[in-house]
Amino acid sequence: MADTSAAPDSSHGLESPGFTDQDWMDKALALAREAAAAGEVPVGAVVVRDGRIIGFGRNQPIGSHDPSAHAEIGALRDAAANVGNYRLPGATLYATLEPCAMCAGGAVQARIDRLVFGAPDPRAGAVGSVFSIPDDPRLNHRVKVAPSVRADASRALLRAFFQARRGKVIPE
Repeated sequence: MADTSAAPDSSHGLESPGFTDQDWMDKALALAREAAAAGEVPVGAVVVRDGRIIGFGRNQPIGSHDPSAHAEIGALRDAAANVGNYRLPGATLYATLEPCAMCAGGAVQARIDRLVFGAPDPRAGAVGSVFSIPDDPRLNHRVKVAPSVRADASRALLRAFFQARRGKVIPE
C-alpha cells in the first residue's frame, strides 16, 4: 500500500487541469519543504496525468531506513497503486531535484511520458548532468525531459537545508 502520509491535504487541490509546469512544481516544492521539516533532504515529487495528481512523494530514506525511499520513487509507487498499474503512460513526473540513476530508471520503467525537474544535480543527476537515462537509445522507452523548472526555488531550498545543517548563516 502506498504511503500517503506525504500527500498534501485536500485543500492543496488534486485536480487542476489549467495548471502549468510551474504550478505542478510548486506542489512538489511543498512536499520538499515537508521532507526538510522531517530532517530529510528536501526533495519532493508529484505524478500528474490528465490534469490531476495521481501520486505524491517526498524524500524519506532516513526516517524509513530505506535507501530507495526517494521522492520520485515514492511518487511513482503511489501513482501506480492509485491507478492499479505499474505502467503510467500519459503521466508526467515532477521532481524538485534532477533524479538520480535509480529514480530516472524508475521513470523509464513506469513508462512516464515526461519528466520535469527543478535544480540540476551535478554530482548524481541522471537526466543529463552525469548520466542521461531518459533518452538512452539502448533502453526500450524514452522519457521527454523539461529541466530547470522553478530551479531557483529548488536550489534555494536545498542550499538553506544544507547550510542550516552545517550551522552556517545564510546571507539575505
